[in-house]
Amino acid sequence: MSDPAPEERQNEIMAAVKEVEARSEGALDAARQRVKSWPLAKIGLGVGIGSAAIAGAVLFASRGKSDKAR
Repeated sequence: MSDPAPEERQNEIMAAVKEVEARSEGALDAARQRVKSWPLAKIGLGVGIGSAAIAGAVLFASRGKSDKAR
């Protein structure tokens, strides 16, 4: 007589694989939703404007010092 245990083990393994795949797909979907909600364009614009303001202030400050030295 054949032993049904190998078939049962195979079914348990396949069920576990399907469960892991479902979890990973759910985690991937959740990660995609988090990424979509990040305001990266606004952050990038803010960093660019801030950097330009700092560069302008440094140029303005150094311009005044060189005029006094002459």
